[in-house]
Amino acid sequence: MLTVDFDRLRVGRRTRFIDVGAGAGRHSYEALRRGADVTAFDLDEVELKGVDDMFGAMQVEGEVPSTGAASVQAGTILDMPYADGTFDVVLASEILEHVPEDEQAISELERILAPGGTLAVTVPRHWPEAVCWALSDEYHANEGGHIRIYRASDLDAKLRSRGLVPLHKHHAHALHAPYWWIKCAVGVERDQHPAVRAYHRLLVWDMMSAPRTTRIAEQVLNPILGKSVALYYTKPLA
Repeated sequence: MLTVDFDRLRVGRRTRFIDVGAGAGRHSYEALRRGADVTAFDLDEVELKGVDDMFGAMQVEGEVPSTGAASVQAGTILDMPYADGTFDVVLASEILEHVPEDEQAISELERILAPGGTLAVTVPRHWPEAVCWALSDEYHANEGGHIRIYRASDLDAKLRSRGLVPLHKHHAHALHAPYWWIKCAVGVERDQHPAVRAYHRLLVWDMMSAPRTTRIAEQVLNPILGKSVALYYTKPLA
């Protein structure tokens, strides 16, 4: 389940790609399948161990082009151990809403991006996220949880303030917004609630089967209902 458009990011063979806040690695795996030089970066060392194991399994299964390479690195987004301009593509998907010092984090994202490179940032969209917060404190008021709700215009202003030039914006995951509203309404931890289980089965079926009907439906609904907003920028050459 990808939140960003890898064709728009121009990820391909030997692209120096970093997935900041990689989590379980879904975007890192796609970049590796495209033959990129991938770094999965995250604060959670346990999560990264699973990502590293999957990198190895992908190599064994022949899913990685000859140009592909991958590594994991634990650390904080506020002080990343890379030289200025190290990466052609920097991705920070669903991470800034967890970071109190978001402007410092944005500064680091811009710093490690090569001139002419592409940065993609995704966060929960304002109005679907606001519904979740209204329905449940448990959804966000926990250690490591969401600490703010972004308006796309406010996030855009922070990114532009670092000299980044906007390229594109879109929304994603319309089918996931109702799932989280249901969870927030019945209790975030109540995964066995009948409504939650039924909707989860629908999402799993959709991800595994990718039927044309739901793919078209989500494309139509994303501008209205999309749970995430994705913003794309480039760093000027000069």
